[in-house]
Amino acid sequence: MTDFTRRSALKVAGASLAAATIPATVSAAESDWTVVETPVDTTLYDVSDTATNPHAVAGAGLVIERTANGWEVVVQGGPSGNGNDLYGTDTTDDGERLWIVGASGAVGEYDVTTGNLIDRSAPNDFTANFNDISVTGPAGEADVYVADDSGAIHYSFDNGKEGTWNYEVPGSGSGLKAIEFYDTRSGHVIDTNGKVFATDDGVTWDPIGIEDAGVTYYGLDSDAKDDVRVSGGNASVFTYDGSQWVPESLGDATLFDIETEGGTGYAVGSGGAIFELEGGTWTRTKTPVGENLKAIATGTVDIAVGSAGTLLER
Repeated sequence: MTDFTRRSALKVAGASLAAATIPATVSAAESDWTVVETPVDTTLYDVSDTATNPHAVAGAGLVIERTANGWEVVVQGGPSGNGNDLYGTDTTDDGERLWIVGASGAVGEYDVTTGNLIDRSAPNDFTANFNDISVTGPAGEADVYVADDSGAIHYSFDNGKEGTWNYEVPGSGSGLKAIEFYDTRSGHVIDTNGKVFATDDGVTWDPIGIEDAGVTYYGLDSDAKDDVRVSGGNASVFTYDGSQWVPESLGDATLFDIETEGGTGYAVGSGGAIFELEGGTWTRTKTPVGENLKAIATGTVDIAVGSAGTLLER
C-alpha cells in the first residue's frame, strides 16, 4: 500500500523475540484528525495520493476522489462493472495512473487526469481475490505486481497488457496480504503464515523472516532493502535493518496498515487506532472514531480510511 508522494517470541541472528522486544512509548493526545463525510457507507479498504487528488477504493467496486467539493464517486462497479469489492491501490511513479485490485480477479488501470478506466482483470484467467498491488515506472509503461489470496504474485513487465502476465508463489501458498516495491523491481511481500519475502528482480523471492513472531501480519512498508516495517496483531510493528528484525509492541490494537519515511509516519488499525511515529518513537493519537481503520496515505493532507465509509483527514 503506497502513495506516489512517498515513493518521489522473534528469532533473528540467534536473538529471541522476548529478548528483543522494545516497549513503545504510547500516550493519548488531543485529536487533530477530522471526520470527513464520504458518499459511501461500505468499507474503504485503501487510499492513495495521485497526481491530481487522493483516491480511495471501497466495497461494491467504488472509487472515490477528494475534490474541491468534497469526496465524490468517480468509478462505480469496478474495472469490469461487476461490483467486486476493491481492496488495494497503488500509483505509477508520476501519479497519473491509479491501479486498483479486488475480489474475483479485479484489476484496473485508472487515468486520474482523464477518468478513463482500462479493465485488466483476470490475468491469465486467474480469478482469485487480489489483496494488494504495487506498480513501478511511469504511466503506460509500468511494471505491475499483484498479491492474491492463494499465495501467488502475478506480475507484468508490460503495463498489465493481456498476454504479458506471469506468476510466482514465493511461499507455501498462504495468502499474501500486502506487497510493496521501493525500486523498479525490488520490494517485499508478506503472507498470512508469518513470512516476509524480498526480491531484487521482480521474479525471484527469498524469505527474510520473521521467525516466531506469533501474530498475523497485515501492513507492509518497504522503503529500501534495509528499511522495512511490518505491522500486525497485538499492535505489533517489526522493523528490518537488512540483517535483523526488531519488534515493538505499541499497545492494544490490530494494525492493518503502516506508512513511514525518514523516522516519521503512521500505523492504523482496529477501533480507530492511529499511532504516529516521530523521532523513532510511536505515540498513540486520539481519534474521533471507533471504526476499524484499514489504510493510511500521507501527502499534503494525511488520510486514513476504514469501515462503514469512515474517512479521517489531518
